[in-house]
Formats: sequence, C-alpha cells, structure tokens
Amino acid sequence: MNRAFLPFVKSLFVAILAVSSVAYAAEEQKAPKADAAKGEALYTSGDASRNITACVACHGAAGNSTISQNPKLAGQHAEYTFKQLGDFKTPQRNNPIMTPIAKALSDADMKNIAAFLDKQQQKPGAARNKDTVELGKKIYRAGIAEKNVPACAGCHAPNGAGIPAQFARLGGQHQEYTAAQLTSFRGGARKNSAQMVTIAKRMSDDEIQAVSDYIAGLR
Repeated sequence: MNRAFLPFVKSLFVAILAVSSVAYAAEEQKAPKADAAKGEALYTSGDASRNITACVACHGAAGNSTISQNPKLAGQHAEYTFKQLGDFKTPQRNNPIMTPIAKALSDADMKNIAAFLDKQQQKPGAARNKDTVELGKKIYRAGIAEKNVPACAGCHAPNGAGIPAQFARLGGQHQEYTAAQLTSFRGGARKNSAQMVTIAKRMSDDEIQAVSDYIAGLR
C-alpha cells in the first residue's frame, strides 16, 4: 500500500468509528431505562384500564409467592424475567393465565416489572424429603452421567443463584413449580429453551422430583 495513502485510511477508519459510536449512543438513548417504581405499582395494583391483573395476586408480596404452583419471582434476574414475559406472548410458552396478561404488557412494562423484582429479597425455601435429598444433590451438582444429563450447577450456579442475562435463579423455588416446569419441558408444553427440553426428556419422574426438592433448599 502507498504510504501516502495510509493517513487517509486511518482518518477514514476513525471517522467510521465515530459515526458508529454516535449511532450506538442514539440507540441507547431511544431505549427507555427500566423504572422499578413503575414496575412496583404495576406489580402491586395492575392496570384496570388495560385489563392487567396485579401480579401480587398470584406471586405474592414483593415476589414471594406463598402458592407452591406459582413461582417465587423475588430476586430473579431482570433479564430472565423480561425474556419469560416476552415468551409468554408466543407459542413457545403458551399459558392460559400468563399469556393474556403478558400480551397486555408493553416492553417498557415488562422491563419495569422485571427491574422491581430483581431488587426484591427472596424468602428461603427448604428441602422436604430426606429420602431423596442426596439423589437431588447428586443430580444438581454432578448430573446423571449415564443419561448424559449435565449438572444443573454448571449453568445455575452451585447455590442456585444463576447467571444474570443467561440462566435463571433457581435456589429457594417451590418444589412443585420446579417439578412442573421440568415436566413441561419434557412433554413439550414448554418449548422456550431447547437446552432444557433436551435435558428434561432424559429425566425420570423420580429424578425430577428429587432435584426439584433439593433446589428448594438452596440459598
């Protein structure tokens, strides 16, 4: 390359970077920041004008559900909650209760609710079945080698805290809810994670129950 041409190339590269940075900054400004206070109001009171039911009715104060069939949402990663609300709008996670509610929510609503829940403190749960806790612990920490089931801890962390923007917090979740979701993944009713569908299909009812009970006691 002609050396006299190098300064031009360098200037052009710098100009492209500058334009890209400006465009990215503009996009960032367009995207509204999550407002946890608005999320709390919607979570607690709903919005009758849009036929949005208050989340607290099923998921409890500050996301600590006392109904074992309904998940605890307190402390769940905002990115994960936002994704799940979006998935409820699709056939990937169709649900007779959550789908109509999610469809009434805007992206801003979902971000706000997710931001509020992310900041809440989850009330701990506990394993209940002493006869299966060791099996559950083994599955969670080491997987089931002969069935090619990976350790849950590999993605959801040894204490069940998960990884923000990637994998859900599981620790402390109701046994019944976790077992129901694994069963739904296995049966194809829930299809919004190809990875979990594959894993759940390799697990028996007893294995699902054992690991779900163990997860409830993680904190």
